[in-house]
Amino acid sequence: MRHFKPLLLLAAFPLSAFAWDHPGHSMVNEIALNSLPADFPAFVREPASVGRIKFLSGEPDRWSHAPDMPLKHEDWVNHFFDLEQIPAAGLDLATLPSLRYQFATQFAAARAAHADKLPPTVSTKTPDNVPEHTREWCGFLPWEIAEQYGRLKTAFASLQAYEQFGTPEEVTNARADVVNVMGLMGHYVGDSAQPLHGTIHHAGWTGDNPKGFTTWSGIHTWIDSGLINKAHIVSGDLAGRVVPAQPLPVGVRADGRDPVFTAALDFIAEQNKLVEPIYQLEKAGKLGNVPPNTPDRPVSPEARALVEGQLLKGGQMLGALWVTAWKNFKPDAFLLGVLQRRQAAPAKATP
Repeated sequence: MRHFKPLLLLAAFPLSAFAWDHPGHSMVNEIALNSLPADFPAFVREPASVGRIKFLSGEPDRWSHAPDMPLKHEDWVNHFFDLEQIPAAGLDLATLPSLRYQFATQFAAARAAHADKLPPTVSTKTPDNVPEHTREWCGFLPWEIAEQYGRLKTAFASLQAYEQFGTPEEVTNARADVVNVMGLMGHYVGDSAQPLHGTIHHAGWTGDNPKGFTTWSGIHTWIDSGLINKAHIVSGDLAGRVVPAQPLPVGVRADGRDPVFTAALDFIAEQNKLVEPIYQLEKAGKLGNVPPNTPDRPVSPEARALVEGQLLKGGQMLGALWVTAWKNFKPDAFLLGVLQRRQAAPAKATP
């Protein structure tokens, strides 16, 4: 979710209409589920698990709607990555560190040195100057995806240990943990497939505008949900285009950076190439949005194809990450040892 919509938009869109909206995020997770290989753990395909994974696709946006400022401060920046701020700050995408706080330290220093080339940290539009203090950052979406991937590998490792030496109740809980991480992870991967989550032009064109693109702040919400609703895009439209998920290459990189982080970063950079085409479609009247005093206009085939393509890309990337985590987790030696010792311990005499 990108949290820049002025409150007046709530009058035009339902409260759920944020960040692919829940139906869009649910479609991304459903596409990923449909891409899984036949030998992927079967419990994930059980109806209760499928329902849970689809439901949790919207959970991070529900956190974002909460009034608690510490939660907003921590979570909002995980939904986006303003790619253009990196070169503006004198940094290079090819050398960004894989660890979140290393990057945060690096970016803070770069922002101080290049403040004149970056958006101001104080809003000129809101009198409270954004009390959640997120304007200082370009966003942490690729780091969040890599961290969620690590959580999923850990969940698979715990499940393996409990399946070998745990109780049925522990196995049930460990499976629930896998499902939980899969669902939440899907939200952020879905965000990364929405091109306006990876650009400074997320709420109307910003800065120099020689091509006369719209500065309408609602364009992001329109891509997230308005267009999907107006074009009646549903998961059934995409089911026949899903291909089997393939694991990502996760070997050691020469630069020492985490390969899943770099894959997420490269994926976001690739979607950024569609930012200008989206604005071109809007300028040509092909997005289906209706500016004031303008006759209704349909969603064009080009706009529908673009949004459907991004939902598919998000689902396929998510499926690939799930499969990669499943195939590459390492056994949890500590947990295995604890459970083995517990199993070997003599049973206590009954009083």
